[in-house]
Amino acid sequence: MLLPDFDFMSDSTEETSTRYVTFIGPSLKRFDLAITSTSRFYGKKLITDLQFGKTAIIGPDDLEEEGYLEHTFKLTEEEASELAQFLYFVVGTVHFTD
Repeated sequence: MLLPDFDFMSDSTEETSTRYVTFIGPSLKRFDLAITSTSRFYGKKLITDLQFGKTAIIGPDDLEEEGYLEHTFKLTEEEASELAQFLYFVVGTVHFTD
């Protein structure tokens, strides 16, 4: 099969590590997450909400941004706070690889 005239900006393959975690917060909201570690994205992690198919590239700076998790994952303020508490332990400090 031939590809049409696509203008590829990037095309690479790498080994990644993915952690799958399910938990229920105090608000009784269930979170089913896939957390992918990669050398791309300046050390940030790919966080995927498996229930709703939403994915975001998240680092500690994103967790500090007001309303970011609420908007990205369509959460209430309380649910986003619970998710942020968990993600602070997962995301850690960003280490630049470039």
